[in-house]
Amino acid sequence: MSDAAAVQSPWQTAGIVRIEKRTPRVTSFFFQPSRPFAYRAGQHVDVRLTAPDGYQTRRSFSIASAPETSGAIELAIEKLDDGEVSPFFHEVAAVGDEIELRGPLGGHFVWPEDESGPLVLVGGGSGVVPLMSMLRHRAARNSAVPVVLVFSVRVWDEVIFRHELIALGERQDGFDLMLTLTREAARRPADYARRVDVAMMVQAMTRLPEPPGIAFVCGSNPFVSAAAQALIDAGVAAEIIRTERYGV
Repeated sequence: MSDAAAVQSPWQTAGIVRIEKRTPRVTSFFFQPSRPFAYRAGQHVDVRLTAPDGYQTRRSFSIASAPETSGAIELAIEKLDDGEVSPFFHEVAAVGDEIELRGPLGGHFVWPEDESGPLVLVGGGSGVVPLMSMLRHRAARNSAVPVVLVFSVRVWDEVIFRHELIALGERQDGFDLMLTLTREAARRPADYARRVDVAMMVQAMTRLPEPPGIAFVCGSNPFVSAAAQALIDAGVAAEIIRTERYGV
Protein backbone atom coordinates (compact mmCIF):
# COMPACT_ATOMS: atom_id res chain seq x y z
CA MET A 1 0.00 0.00 0.00
CA SER A 2 1.32 3.46 -0.87
CA ASP A 3 2.05 6.17 1.71
CA ALA A 4 -0.63 8.33 0.06
CA ALA A 5 -3.26 5.64 0.59
CA ALA A 6 -2.26 5.31 4.22
CA VAL A 7 -2.65 9.06 4.76
CA GLN A 8 -6.08 9.02 3.12
CA SER A 9 -7.16 6.04 5.24
CA PRO A 10 -5.99 6.58 8.83
CA TRP A 11 -6.43 3.94 11.51
CA GLN A 12 -9.67 4.06 13.47
CA THR A 13 -11.52 1.88 15.93
CA ALA A 14 -14.43 -0.31 14.89
CA GLY A 15 -16.71 -2.28 17.18
CA ILE A 16 -17.88 -5.82 16.45
CA VAL A 17 -21.67 -5.64 16.34
CA ARG A 18 -22.49 -9.11 15.02
CA ILE A 19 -20.82 -12.47 14.38
CA GLU A 20 -22.23 -15.04 11.96
CA LYS A 21 -20.83 -18.50 11.22
CA ARG A 22 -20.60 -19.14 7.49
CA THR A 23 -18.78 -22.49 7.19
CA PRO A 24 -16.77 -24.65 9.62
CA ARG A 25 -13.73 -22.45 8.97
CA VAL A 26 -15.19 -19.11 7.87
CA THR A 27 -17.01 -16.64 10.10
CA SER A 28 -18.37 -13.21 9.23
CA PHE A 29 -17.62 -10.35 11.60
CA PHE A 30 -19.67 -7.18 11.24
CA PHE A 31 -17.85 -3.99 12.24
CA GLN A 32 -19.22 -0.55 12.96
CA PRO A 33 -16.43 1.96 12.26
CA SER A 34 -16.19 4.96 14.55
CA ARG A 35 -15.88 7.02 11.36
CA PRO A 36 -18.05 5.36 8.70
CA PHE A 37 -16.68 5.46 5.15
CA ALA A 38 -17.87 4.83 1.62
CA TYR A 39 -16.24 2.06 -0.40
CA ARG A 40 -16.47 0.30 -3.74
CA ALA A 41 -17.32 -3.35 -4.31
CA GLY A 42 -14.05 -5.30 -4.30
CA GLN A 43 -12.09 -3.06 -1.92
CA HIS A 44 -10.51 -4.21 1.34
CA VAL A 45 -9.44 -2.94 4.76
CA ASP A 46 -6.38 -3.48 6.91
CA VAL A 47 -6.93 -4.80 10.43
CA ARG A 48 -4.33 -4.24 13.16
CA LEU A 49 -4.06 -6.11 16.45
CA THR A 50 -1.87 -4.99 19.35
CA ALA A 51 -0.71 -7.43 22.06
CA PRO A 52 -0.35 -6.39 25.73
CA ASP A 53 3.44 -6.23 25.24
CA GLY A 54 3.04 -3.79 22.36
CA TYR A 55 3.63 -6.26 19.53
CA GLN A 56 1.50 -5.42 16.51
CA THR A 57 0.38 -7.45 13.54
CA ARG A 58 -1.90 -6.57 10.65
CA ARG A 59 -3.70 -8.31 7.83
CA SER A 60 -5.81 -7.25 4.87
CA PHE A 61 -9.38 -8.53 4.53
CA SER A 62 -11.75 -8.00 1.62
CA ILE A 63 -15.12 -6.40 2.36
CA ALA A 64 -18.01 -8.79 1.75
CA SER A 65 -20.89 -6.35 2.20
CA ALA A 66 -22.24 -4.17 -0.60
CA PRO A 67 -21.43 -0.44 -0.72
CA GLU A 68 -25.17 0.21 -0.40
CA THR A 69 -25.24 -1.49 3.01
CA SER A 70 -25.77 1.07 5.74
CA GLY A 71 -23.81 0.86 8.95
CA ALA A 72 -21.63 -2.16 9.63
CA ILE A 73 -19.19 -3.64 7.12
CA GLU A 74 -18.80 -7.39 6.83
CA LEU A 75 -15.46 -9.19 6.82
CA ALA A 76 -15.65 -12.95 6.24
CA ILE A 77 -12.52 -14.33 7.92
CA GLU A 78 -11.17 -17.82 7.34
CA LYS A 79 -9.40 -19.48 10.27
CA LEU A 80 -5.78 -20.24 9.44
CA ASP A 81 -4.20 -22.47 12.07
CA ASP A 82 -0.75 -20.90 11.64
CA GLY A 83 -2.06 -17.34 11.33
CA GLU A 84 -1.55 -14.46 13.73
CA VAL A 85 -4.82 -12.62 13.17
CA SER A 86 -7.53 -15.10 12.15
CA PRO A 87 -7.20 -17.31 15.29
CA PHE A 88 -7.85 -14.24 17.43
CA PHE A 89 -11.12 -13.56 15.67
CA HIS A 90 -12.26 -17.18 15.74
CA GLU A 91 -11.19 -17.99 19.29
CA VAL A 92 -11.20 -14.71 21.23
CA ALA A 93 -13.18 -11.91 19.56
CA ALA A 94 -16.72 -11.24 20.77
CA VAL A 95 -19.52 -8.80 20.08
CA GLY A 96 -18.65 -5.49 21.72
CA ASP A 97 -14.90 -5.79 21.15
CA GLU A 98 -13.15 -2.96 19.37
CA ILE A 99 -10.35 -3.40 16.88
CA GLU A 100 -8.32 -1.05 14.70
CA LEU A 101 -8.85 -0.89 10.97
CA ARG A 102 -8.21 1.44 8.07
CA GLY A 103 -9.74 1.65 4.67
CA PRO A 104 -11.12 1.45 2.16
CA LEU A 105 -8.04 0.34 0.23
CA GLY A 106 -7.46 -0.89 -3.30
CA GLY A 107 -8.56 0.55 -6.62
CA HIS A 108 -7.65 -2.17 -9.12
CA PHE A 109 -9.89 -5.03 -8.05
CA VAL A 110 -13.20 -3.16 -7.99
CA TRP A 111 -16.55 -3.28 -9.79
CA PRO A 112 -16.20 -1.11 -12.92
CA GLU A 113 -18.19 2.09 -12.69
CA ASP A 114 -19.13 1.93 -16.38
CA GLU A 115 -20.28 -1.70 -16.14
CA SER A 116 -18.30 -2.43 -19.31
CA GLY A 117 -20.03 -5.53 -20.61
CA PRO A 118 -20.60 -8.93 -18.98
CA LEU A 119 -18.45 -9.97 -16.03
CA VAL A 120 -16.72 -13.24 -15.27
CA LEU A 121 -15.98 -13.83 -11.59
CA VAL A 122 -13.74 -16.72 -10.51
CA GLY A 123 -13.20 -17.44 -6.81
CA GLY A 124 -11.36 -20.11 -4.91
CA GLY A 125 -12.38 -20.68 -1.27
CA SER A 126 -12.43 -17.43 0.68
CA GLY A 127 -11.40 -15.66 -2.52
CA VAL A 128 -15.12 -15.35 -3.17
CA VAL A 129 -15.45 -12.61 -0.54
CA PRO A 130 -14.74 -9.53 -2.71
CA LEU A 131 -16.74 -11.15 -5.52
CA MET A 132 -19.67 -11.45 -3.10
CA SER A 133 -19.49 -7.71 -2.50
CA MET A 134 -19.75 -7.22 -6.27
CA LEU A 135 -22.74 -9.55 -6.55
CA ARG A 136 -24.51 -7.86 -3.65
CA HIS A 137 -23.75 -4.49 -5.22
CA ARG A 138 -25.25 -5.71 -8.49
CA ALA A 139 -28.39 -6.93 -6.72
CA ALA A 140 -28.77 -3.72 -4.71
CA ARG A 141 -28.62 -1.67 -7.91
CA ASN A 142 -31.02 -3.99 -9.75
CA SER A 143 -28.33 -4.17 -12.41
CA ALA A 144 -28.99 -6.29 -15.49
CA VAL A 145 -25.31 -6.67 -16.35
CA PRO A 146 -24.74 -10.39 -17.12
CA VAL A 147 -22.43 -12.10 -14.62
CA VAL A 148 -21.19 -15.67 -14.24
CA LEU A 149 -19.45 -16.80 -11.06
CA VAL A 150 -17.20 -19.87 -11.12
CA PHE A 151 -16.68 -20.77 -7.46
CA SER A 152 -14.29 -23.58 -6.53
CA VAL A 153 -14.26 -25.17 -3.06
CA ARG A 154 -13.23 -28.53 -1.67
CA VAL A 155 -16.60 -29.72 -0.34
CA TRP A 156 -20.23 -28.59 -0.25
CA ASP A 157 -20.10 -27.50 3.39
CA GLU A 158 -17.31 -25.04 2.54
CA VAL A 159 -19.34 -23.06 0.00
CA ILE A 160 -19.28 -19.64 1.67
CA PHE A 161 -22.57 -17.69 1.26
CA ARG A 162 -24.07 -20.85 -0.29
CA HIS A 163 -27.74 -20.12 0.39
CA GLU A 164 -27.44 -16.50 -0.71
CA LEU A 165 -25.59 -17.39 -3.91
CA ILE A 166 -28.13 -20.04 -4.85
CA ALA A 167 -30.96 -17.60 -4.16
CA LEU A 168 -29.30 -14.97 -6.37
CA GLY A 169 -29.01 -17.54 -9.14
CA GLU A 170 -32.67 -18.42 -8.84
CA ARG A 171 -33.66 -14.82 -9.54
CA GLN A 172 -32.88 -15.43 -13.24
CA ASP A 173 -31.81 -11.84 -13.74
CA GLY A 174 -28.59 -12.46 -15.63
CA PHE A 175 -26.51 -13.98 -12.84
CA ASP A 176 -25.31 -17.56 -13.34
CA LEU A 177 -23.69 -19.61 -10.56
CA MET A 178 -21.22 -22.39 -11.41
CA LEU A 179 -20.03 -24.34 -8.36
CA THR A 180 -17.22 -26.86 -8.59
CA LEU A 181 -16.24 -29.19 -5.75
CA THR A 182 -12.72 -30.62 -5.84
CA ARG A 183 -13.05 -33.32 -3.15
CA GLU A 184 -16.58 -34.66 -3.50
CA ALA A 185 -19.32 -35.19 -6.07
CA ALA A 186 -21.32 -32.24 -7.38
CA ARG A 187 -24.60 -31.65 -5.56
CA ARG A 188 -26.45 -29.85 -8.36
CA PRO A 189 -26.92 -31.08 -11.96
CA ALA A 190 -25.23 -28.05 -13.53
CA ASP A 191 -22.21 -28.04 -11.21
CA TYR A 192 -18.80 -29.71 -11.44
CA ALA A 193 -16.56 -31.99 -9.41
CA ARG A 194 -13.00 -31.08 -10.43
CA ARG A 195 -10.50 -28.27 -10.35
CA VAL A 196 -11.03 -25.29 -12.62
CA ASP A 197 -9.85 -25.97 -16.16
CA VAL A 198 -10.13 -24.64 -19.71
CA ALA A 199 -13.29 -26.62 -20.51
CA MET A 200 -15.01 -25.16 -17.46
CA MET A 201 -14.08 -21.62 -18.49
CA VAL A 202 -15.30 -22.25 -22.03
CA GLN A 203 -18.60 -23.37 -20.54
CA ALA A 204 -18.72 -20.22 -18.40
CA MET A 205 -18.37 -18.09 -21.54
CA THR A 206 -21.38 -19.84 -23.12
CA ARG A 207 -23.52 -18.69 -20.20
CA LEU A 208 -22.96 -15.05 -21.17
CA PRO A 209 -24.78 -13.35 -24.05
CA GLU A 210 -21.52 -11.86 -25.36
CA PRO A 211 -17.79 -11.96 -24.52
CA PRO A 212 -16.93 -10.52 -21.09
CA GLY A 213 -15.78 -6.97 -20.69
CA ILE A 214 -13.79 -7.80 -17.57
CA ALA A 215 -12.87 -10.82 -15.45
CA PHE A 216 -12.00 -10.94 -11.75
CA VAL A 217 -10.07 -13.85 -10.23
CA CYS A 218 -9.40 -14.15 -6.49
CA GLY A 219 -7.94 -16.91 -4.32
CA SER A 220 -4.66 -18.49 -3.32
CA ASN A 221 -1.59 -17.96 -5.49
CA PRO A 222 -1.78 -21.41 -7.15
CA PHE A 223 -5.52 -21.07 -7.74
CA VAL A 224 -5.27 -17.62 -9.30
CA SER A 225 -2.43 -18.70 -11.60
CA ALA A 226 -4.35 -21.77 -12.78
CA ALA A 227 -7.68 -19.98 -13.17
CA ALA A 228 -6.25 -16.98 -15.00
CA GLN A 229 -4.40 -19.25 -17.43
CA ALA A 230 -7.57 -21.29 -17.99
CA LEU A 231 -9.43 -18.08 -18.84
CA ILE A 232 -6.73 -17.07 -21.31
CA ASP A 233 -6.73 -20.53 -22.90
CA ALA A 234 -10.52 -20.24 -23.18
CA GLY A 235 -10.12 -17.09 -25.25
CA VAL A 236 -10.38 -14.33 -22.65
CA ALA A 237 -7.93 -11.51 -23.32
CA ALA A 238 -5.24 -11.27 -20.65
CA GLU A 239 -5.60 -7.50 -20.44
CA ILE A 240 -9.17 -7.70 -19.09
CA ILE A 241 -8.31 -10.18 -16.32
CA ARG A 242 -7.80 -8.64 -12.88
CA THR A 243 -6.42 -10.80 -10.10
CA GLU A 244 -6.14 -10.64 -6.33
CA ARG A 245 -4.06 -13.19 -4.45
CA TYR A 246 -3.65 -14.23 -0.83
CA GLY A 247 -1.36 -16.63 0.98
CA VAL A 248 1.41 -18.58 -0.61
